[in-house]
Amino acid sequence: MNQVLERIRVSGPYWVGGILSLTMFLFGIHLLGAVTEAAAAPLQQLFGRYVAGDARALGVSWIATYALANGSVIAALSVSLFKTGVVTVSQLFLMVAGSRLGAAAIVVLIGALDYLQKRRYSVGEAISLGLLTFLLTHSVYVPATILGYLLLPWLRGLFECVGEGLELSSQPLAVLEPMTTTLIDAIGVAPGFVVAVIILVAGLNLFDRVLKRVNTAWLRQRFFRRFQHKWVALGLGIFITSITTSVAFSLGVIVPLYNRGYLERREVTPYVLGANIGTLFDTVVVAVVLKSPDGVTLVVSLLAVGTLITLGILLGFSTYLETIDVVHTRLVEDQRYLVAFLISLVVVPVVITVLPF
Repeated sequence: MNQVLERIRVSGPYWVGGILSLTMFLFGIHLLGAVTEAAAAPLQQLFGRYVAGDARALGVSWIATYALANGSVIAALSVSLFKTGVVTVSQLFLMVAGSRLGAAAIVVLIGALDYLQKRRYSVGEAISLGLLTFLLTHSVYVPATILGYLLLPWLRGLFECVGEGLELSSQPLAVLEPMTTTLIDAIGVAPGFVVAVIILVAGLNLFDRVLKRVNTAWLRQRFFRRFQHKWVALGLGIFITSITTSVAFSLGVIVPLYNRGYLERREVTPYVLGANIGTLFDTVVVAVVLKSPDGVTLVVSLLAVGTLITLGILLGFSTYLETIDVVHTRLVEDQRYLVAFLISLVVVPVVITVLPF
């Protein structure tokens, strides 16, 4: 009996934190949907004026992901805007893709914090995993974005049944409707939008904080020693990221191991590729919760194209890894290339956003 009580005492805060973060996430999604629906007309006018064109939608979501350091929130916002007719089919596809292209910023930030705590290596070495994540993410999602955009009509027809099959027959979040309606009536649409984003970010951050307090020694001992098998590492990346819905956790937990040489680039690469696939699962959930079958179809389309490219990469893994090794080594060892690369990560989305494509 004492052992049971001790387990409850130890694990209780984790369960409370996890349930609270999930509640905040779901409430934030529901509030976001209600706000965007209430403000559909002015938002459509705003987007028509400043985000006219598909390329700008890509650039805006990319930059917004940098600003929030959270691609999941931007993807959720994109689906919500699509649900209310503010953004088009192609714009939603590109906005979700943009949330992936900017998502590696959080791994760079984690590496920078690790550098500030233990300055045993250069800045380039400290953010090495973040740089690797950017290279791997862009090597998959840049071609996936281009290919998926060109094939979008065909992909929509192919995965339409998936969107319809995942549609909820009931409305489990209807219980939240009185609260969201009351909140919007009390503070207004614009403040409600800000509150919805804050709640989403806070919920995801709370979940990350809960995960960070979990003892990950068992995770490293049981899973990360299997990284030498590329297909196993890929599966682990998909599994851990989709279960935790947190790239910050699934990649952040291996930053110290990678920085200190316990994991090699060859072992980490398939895992990161898998994490890039798993991170889209929460966006599928958002589209399902918001009752947007078309949104589910579009997210699954990007997920499918990215998965096929990833599988192709692993089939030619040696050649791919050699290319990544050359580029990554140059970035870590030569500060000029590092600065130029980091600048390009900001300049490219800004150019896409500013120029009238």
